[in-house]
Amino acid sequence: MSNNDLITPGGKLRLYVEAALGTGLRVVPGAPQAHYLMHVMRAKKNDRISLFNGRDGEWSAQVTEVSKRSCSLECDRRTSEQIETPDVWLCFAPIKKTPADYVVQKATELGARVLQPVFTRRTNVSRVNLERMRANAVEAAEQSGRMSVPETREPLAFEGFLSSWPKDRRLVFCDEGGDSRPIAAALAAEADQSFAIFTGPEGGFDPEERAALRSKSFVVPVSLGPRILRADTAALAALAVWQSVRGDWR
Repeated sequence: MSNNDLITPGGKLRLYVEAALGTGLRVVPGAPQAHYLMHVMRAKKNDRISLFNGRDGEWSAQVTEVSKRSCSLECDRRTSEQIETPDVWLCFAPIKKTPADYVVQKATELGARVLQPVFTRRTNVSRVNLERMRANAVEAAEQSGRMSVPETREPLAFEGFLSSWPKDRRLVFCDEGGDSRPIAAALAAEADQSFAIFTGPEGGFDPEERAALRSKSFVVPVSLGPRILRADTAALAALAVWQSVRGDWR
């Protein structure tokens, strides 16, 4: 973490916690959070911090106790009601560490509710660090003013991912084949329902995977334009278009 990881652009110190929030409730941050607050951010008794947990809205809290290794915070007033992000998931083939961090951070800022890694045939990463994914998502939520943290799911193999897909959720397949409708037009034509975006690995989807996706009635193949996009660029571009056409950018 840098010194500004919990600071919003407006200068507010925000912290995501698992505990319930409410008037008079006491919150004891975990050891890493307490260390960061006291020894990096230099928080002292009576300092104020904003807390959110994805359920109870955002609360103003005061540092009430400080010890060498811990501190406690007491909620006094709710500053914002809980606000849900639009219902869109990001499903993506895992990529190398630095671009992967970037995708998780920016997808959180863009409002994805679920982050689902999917191992495709051409995926060149063999494992996913879920703890790192979660930490990146939490930090991005704290900084962006978001009221929730996206769910980070265990990776799935492509075949299991497709066979277990909830049929009432449209899967927007970012198809590099070039013979699909532009994403904005395709999204605008869809009826109101839940959505997910699916982007492939750096080497693209295998032809059999493309065929399998296109055979499903819940899949919406789309094009991301005439240029070849990197895997991380494609994921974020597709999310941005979805938010513009169907999400909370309207």
